[in-house]
Amino acid sequence: MNLLHFWNAEAMLPLLSTTAFSTVSILHLLAFSLYPSSVLTPWLIAVVLNTVLLTIVWFLPKKLLTPAGIVHAWILGVLVWGCLGWQGYAVVVFYFLVGSGITRVGMAQKEAAGIAEKRSGARGPENVWGSALTGALCAIGSLLVPLVLPAESRWLVPLLLLGYVASFSTKLADTCSSEIGKAYGQRTFLITTLQPVARGTEGAVSLEGTLAGVVASVAIALVGWGVGLMPLWQVFICVVAAFIGTNAESVIGATLQSRFSWLTNEVVNILNTLIGAIAAMLLVEGLRIAHLTF
Repeated sequence: MNLLHFWNAEAMLPLLSTTAFSTVSILHLLAFSLYPSSVLTPWLIAVVLNTVLLTIVWFLPKKLLTPAGIVHAWILGVLVWGCLGWQGYAVVVFYFLVGSGITRVGMAQKEAAGIAEKRSGARGPENVWGSALTGALCAIGSLLVPLVLPAESRWLVPLLLLGYVASFSTKLADTCSSEIGKAYGQRTFLITTLQPVARGTEGAVSLEGTLAGVVASVAIALVGWGVGLMPLWQVFICVVAAFIGTNAESVIGATLQSRFSWLTNEVVNILNTLIGAIAAMLLVEGLRIAHLTF
């Protein structure tokens, strides 16, 4: 299946973006006319917007989310919009659309090999929070820091915003590297030994998948910069952090995942995004301490 065929099959996905912009414009006019100074306004917009968009997702012919996944995605979407506004929401929507799309690339081939995502890629609650728990915590933290900590602690907010973008940059890199590697990887190697292994093996890496992951991390980091969540130079930080997190996830998969029953793919995904977010924040703090920030 080539990419053109894939996007034809997913032709209804751009409807989500168009509907989002139209709905937000209407909601802003209504909300600010009724509650011009209310702190509840962004939360009201979040509730209505996510209800509209996820209703559309429910009726899409290709299921992107399970019924329970839709409920949990609604909770996530409300949290993100309420904490970070449309800027944070743009990042998570970009991740959801690209991640859902890339999962379906080469689906027939992956299903035949028994290495495709379950439910033909439809996301359930475990996928929602496995991918977005770290980002959600960063978003909540960025909202709470100015409210509960003294003014001198507000330097944490830009770090948390960076962590938010880096977590999704890491997860999208992981998704793209895994899915492209399983579909198109010519040679796959176990990350710990560099021995050849079959596609889809836990801890396997490939050149094709690695390159796809780097491109994906750049793309979503640029979205984060474009909407004003971080300066341009931190795009590079996100890409480096995503590379660290994605490879750490592969090492965990190759060495630990089979030994512990509780270390499910979703738990590993949380660790993956957490490592990426922490790596990005530590890199920036290290540069700041060394007086090398831009």
